Amino acid sequence: MRIVLTGGGTGGHIYPALAIGKQVVEEDGSSSILYIGSPNGLESRIVPAQGIPFEPVEISGFRRKLSFENIKTVMRFLKGVRRSKQLLRKFKPDVVVGTGGYVCGPVVYAAAKLGIPTLIHEQNADPGLTNKFLARYAGCVAVSFKESLPRFNAAKRIVNTGNPCATNVVRAIADNGYQSLGLQSGSRIVLMVGGSRGAKAMNDAMVDMVPLLGRLPDVHFVFVTGESYYDGTMERMKRVMPRISNNIHPLPYLHNMPEVLGAATLIVSRSGASSIAEITALGIPSILIPSPNVTNNHQEANARSVAQSGAAEMIIEKNLSGESLFEHIYSIMTDEQRLSTMSEASLKLGMPQSASMIVSELKKLIEDR
Repeated sequence: MRIVLTGGGTGGHIYPALAIGKQVVEEDGSSSILYIGSPNGLESRIVPAQGIPFEPVEISGFRRKLSFENIKTVMRFLKGVRRSKQLLRKFKPDVVVGTGGYVCGPVVYAAAKLGIPTLIHEQNADPGLTNKFLARYAGCVAVSFKESLPRFNAAKRIVNTGNPCATNVVRAIADNGYQSLGLQSGSRIVLMVGGSRGAKAMNDAMVDMVPLLGRLPDVHFVFVTGESYYDGTMERMKRVMPRISNNIHPLPYLHNMPEVLGAATLIVSRSGASSIAEITALGIPSILIPSPNVTNNHQEANARSVAQSGAAEMIIEKNLSGESLFEHIYSIMTDEQRLSTMSEASLKLGMPQSASMIVSELKKLIEDR
């Protein structure tokens, strides 16, 4: 299979695309992949580091209010379509996959106009503008949340596949997670992480919560602060607790997140689509704190969907404090029945075969061409 992947701006768009590409290669080692993205986006660094050929297309997003900049954006879009057609004619893909972000627009649109089978994947419960625009042109729309299904009425075909990032974590070995933390297998772990870069509001709550952790002496708290916040968080933590307890494990970053996730009893996390996919694939109960600093507040929609299923509790950031967070953690960690019920609900949401489901849809598109 010759496949073009496109998606960018944030890791939430890039990593699902890479997971699909990885699954394609695993199923057919002779497959070829080309990634088309923005020259200034995160994908321009992440994708080449994975050894995948990368080609840039200049594009910017529409402003939600009337603006002269939108006229410039239309011109960039048309230019991006021409550039995309050149790249597609040269690479001759069997199928094109878009996972969101502005750069998907010209690439998937160009592929549709050239008669190349296309699939777009929507990670969030509340779809992004680009994917809503592309739905009428794509051969298939794959979604991660059932709530998204009615939002794509114009789609030719729509399927709930889950998020392909889920496939990666189910292969991880939990024992390696315990070992990397220096803990015995079976230890009770609350993993707290505010995304790859960290989250100041969550770090502040972690620090304020430290004096209360003695109420859960058998629980290990793994705090992932983000590298830029680590030193400052440690200074504050030492002021609160000069001798940090043995059950508190502050870390700047986790390079083996899937393995540590597999070892976690409860996770406190932002509610990005990829994070939720990984959490539910492993059936982990969660406390979700949506970031208020994302487009269209989509993290809150994601978190609300998981919370309504019984797999998570949600705390809006403006209501977050060390005391409120600890009370949520304490009430869950001291109730084994509740932990079990939340875990079961989480597993029901999880779709660990997501990547292979999407590849099956790609094969159908190619066969029906």
